[in-house]
Amino acid sequence: MPTNMRREINEIPEAAERLLTQSHGVLQATGKALRERDPDFLITIARGSSDHAAHFLKYAIEQQAGRAVASIGPSLASIYGKSLKLDRAAAISISQSGKSPDIVALAQSATQAGALTISLTNTKPSPLSDACAHPVDINAGPELAVAATKSFFNSVLAGLAILSEWTLDTELQKSIRQLPEKLTEAVKLDWHELSDELGEAESLYMLGRGPSLAIASEAALKFKETSEMHAEAYSSAEVLHGPIALVDRRFPVVTFAARDAALSSVLATADGLAEKGALAFISADGAAHARRLPFIETGHPFTDALALIVPFYGFVEAWSRARGFNPDAPAALKKVTETR
Repeated sequence: MPTNMRREINEIPEAAERLLTQSHGVLQATGKALRERDPDFLITIARGSSDHAAHFLKYAIEQQAGRAVASIGPSLASIYGKSLKLDRAAAISISQSGKSPDIVALAQSATQAGALTISLTNTKPSPLSDACAHPVDINAGPELAVAATKSFFNSVLAGLAILSEWTLDTELQKSIRQLPEKLTEAVKLDWHELSDELGEAESLYMLGRGPSLAIASEAALKFKETSEMHAEAYSSAEVLHGPIALVDRRFPVVTFAARDAALSSVLATADGLAEKGALAFISADGAAHARRLPFIETGHPFTDALALIVPFYGFVEAWSRARGFNPDAPAALKKVTETR
């Protein structure tokens, strides 16, 4: 029998279609609200996989809307009792359950400070959706596996859909509409060559740049959650400023590369690490030394980057089982984490 995690990975195309259909009006209205408010900057409020989704949206918003985006530690409100001047800002809170006290506290503080507040949750109503002026149901459906997959994906997709409505970007809107069909191909992609080569590795690097750095961060977390394997995410530029010292013969490095302006530099880094002796893999064509991982093209750099997580999820679920773990129930973890 497939694990819950595998079933939920297979459901990503359906979950994406459900979000775009059932939450379409709310996504449009939220984008319009941003267009009318025209915020000077944005903040994000999230933890764990949700914070990786926020990191992805940071890069997308800064590139597309030209607004600076900062991640704010939820403890600012819940522990330290401080507030920020946010009357010319927007705030995006992301939480699958929508009930972690620290996330809710900072969202409430942002609303009280005058920010245009948006929540992306898979549970509505929830304390977080109640705290925000524009609550969005990401419509991922029930997620039983502890490791988030389809809820992470739909959180990013909801943010991209709002961004496309905010900026009225027809190319991004088109790629989002076509994405569910593309995802039916993505869930079938097989990264077995990576599995074959990892062997007894106990540590590895996950690299990306721009939005794909957030994908690398999410991938590193999933290695830790499902397989108790040490994985660290770095920018493909930042890895050269120190972390490269740990890369020796057959040290595994997986690079998440989208079809965007960073592609040539990311390819150069992956090839350089391969020449250094690393076991280097990359989700792109054109590498001279790093090995190619299968990927799909979606017609837009942002959706290209987001789609990269889908074959990785399939890989890491199988890798976890092969190592004797249960990816549905990682040790010492639970589905809903409530921090204060």
